[in-house]
Amino acid sequence: MSPDVLPRPPAITPAEYRQRRDTLMAQLPANAAVILPSASLVTRSNDSEYAFRQNSNFYYLTGITEPDALLVLLPGREAGQSVVFCQDRDPTMEAWTGRRLGAQGAVTEHGVDQAFENAEREATLATLLSGREWLYLPLGDADAQAIADAALAEATTGQRRGRPALKGWVDTDPLIHAMRQIKSAAEIALLRHAALISAHAHVRAMRAAKPGLSEYQLQAELEHEFVWQGGSGPAYSTIVGGGANACVLHYIENSAPLTSGELVLIDAGAEFELYAGDITRTFPVSGRFDEAQRALYQVVLDAQERAVAAVQPGATLAEIHQGVVADLTAGLIALGLLDGELQTCIDEQRYRRFYLHSTSHWLGLDVHDVGRYRLDEETPLPLAPGMVLTVEPGLYIPDEPDIPAAFRGIGVRIEDNVVVTAQGHDVLTDQVPKRIADIEALMGGEG
Repeated sequence: MSPDVLPRPPAITPAEYRQRRDTLMAQLPANAAVILPSASLVTRSNDSEYAFRQNSNFYYLTGITEPDALLVLLPGREAGQSVVFCQDRDPTMEAWTGRRLGAQGAVTEHGVDQAFENAEREATLATLLSGREWLYLPLGDADAQAIADAALAEATTGQRRGRPALKGWVDTDPLIHAMRQIKSAAEIALLRHAALISAHAHVRAMRAAKPGLSEYQLQAELEHEFVWQGGSGPAYSTIVGGGANACVLHYIENSAPLTSGELVLIDAGAEFELYAGDITRTFPVSGRFDEAQRALYQVVLDAQERAVAAVQPGATLAEIHQGVVADLTAGLIALGLLDGELQTCIDEQRYRRFYLHSTSHWLGLDVHDVGRYRLDEETPLPLAPGMVLTVEPGLYIPDEPDIPAAFRGIGVRIEDNVVVTAQGHDVLTDQVPKRIADIEALMGGEG
């Protein structure tokens, strides 16, 4: 039986969404407009759709979770600067698929200034955009591009009536992504909760693991906990890799049996209110590490703990990654998996046979969240309070003849979610053990 459901954090308020819209509009030139479509339903097979997941940028600015909506921002408009078009209220469709927000609901529940149902969109949108000189939109979105093309045609006609010419359109993503990179206190509370749910799930999987189970059965333990605790499910495809499957970085088949004497790597996180958890732990199927597993695991753990300690304002992800590379390379040399001087192995990137990925990525509404990593091509972006990131070094030892037999086919990754604070950092995922003694104690292994 699962534990009691964790208390939910407060939802983000309509006032915060309004503040985000105001912050975005304050960055626009005079006489500009923003058009931002929501996500739409996607057919899975025949007349069944995939589970709907809202576009992250649209959700960030509105909090609306319905498909087929459109946000229009019109700075300076006296009748209201934020306008939403949404699905029509339709009693027949609502009997099949549930209540729709409707125009009134968008205003009263989400705090936009004005709303229309989609039946009015064609007639109303052109009027709203008429005379605007710049359109800001996601340039890769076909729906937004179609709206921009129609606005251009309307503007060409409007010019003959003395209205300002449409000068062009600009990508919204850099502006919105920069805003999303610094999380508010409310967002951090949601990320903390997603991390807590994820941690409970990893602990549950550790306790359930035993030889003879299949990888998918541990996946079921994890995803049961995600939903039991109020999450929508996994924030990304769950990875459960036993034995050499742990050396496949994005292994998602999860179909093999778990074998005594092997490790299992789990990379899994819950999504809660669209915010992602992202934890990786590696542990012995039978509850106790053997000598080689213990030695390799400790190299990764030492590098990971030092990297977490380095997270603070002013540090950079590039510096943290360089420290991890140095620690892992030194460990590989000590274990006899690399030969040569430390700096030579680093300079020649010999470690990349065993460590192929970066140490960190941003975390938020997307598991690989938006936001730049560099100020320019040469200058890494300094960390600042409110940034949220992962720290996830790993080592993946191929099953090849020149590798000492005891290490072949072992994969280890350890990942935590970390908030940058004014004082340093806060680890959101420390409720799931990662030190060897703590893992073995939780699993009931001897030692």
